[in-house]
Amino acid sequence: MDCDKCDGSGFIFDEEARKAYPCECRPARLARKRAAAVAGRIPKAYRGVSFEREPLPSLERSHPHVVRAVRRYCDTITERTQAGRGMWFTGPPGTGKTTLAMLISKRAMEADRTVAIYSLPRLLAMLRETFRDDATHSLSQLIDMLCSVDLLHIDDVGAEQTSPWVLEQLYTVVNTRYEEQRSIIVTTNLIDIAAEQPDQELREQIGDRTVSRLYEMCGDPLPMFGADRRLEAQFNLPEPVPTSTTPDPFDDSQWDERPSGYGRSR
Repeated sequence: MDCDKCDGSGFIFDEEARKAYPCECRPARLARKRAAAVAGRIPKAYRGVSFEREPLPSLERSHPHVVRAVRRYCDTITERTQAGRGMWFTGPPGTGKTTLAMLISKRAMEADRTVAIYSLPRLLAMLRETFRDDATHSLSQLIDMLCSVDLLHIDDVGAEQTSPWVLEQLYTVVNTRYEEQRSIIVTTNLIDIAAEQPDQELREQIGDRTVSRLYEMCGDPLPMFGADRRLEAQFNLPEPVPTSTTPDPFDDSQWDERPSGYGRSR
């Protein structure tokens, strides 16, 4: 990040006083340095993901409204991340949740946004490691870094044994990002849209407060259901029947129109 005042050093040198003073760009530089300490790279299996390559064309046929919502997000990635808007996906394993989430993270990186990508088990393991004698960072330092990136991508939310400590640390990260208007991308398989209380299992797993914050930041989760695409690719199974005749429930203006028992606590 270049600066006309300090030439990128973060300090301005006063020749008469023979002193250096912090430039106004220094806080932003420090924030980006903290973010870089936890910034993640796109996993090798997802580095080629794009709207033009499989499985995206197939996902667009089977889940047109979900892919359309992802396109809208990617097309306005800078504005969305600056506003702290996120997105989350739910559905069984192998239905494309992580692929779509990785596509968003990749597009954010291409837009020069800082991104950290973790599975929830790995993220919590990192938090636990801060208590080791040889830890590189303290717990508060790591949480601060996790909350500094423009986009935090957490995969497999709910795939972790819960404890009061786990719930508190996860809420701290999500809530701090909410307060600072920092975007979050989440995938989970713990929402059953056919159930009377679709998010009950997720609430039991990660807590009401965290789930409510995710609704505030991301709107309703985008459902990804159907056959496991990894098994389809392995055994050459037929594609799921397209669902393009269903109404689009993911228009931004409809995010607060949820069926009874679905969404944040009233």
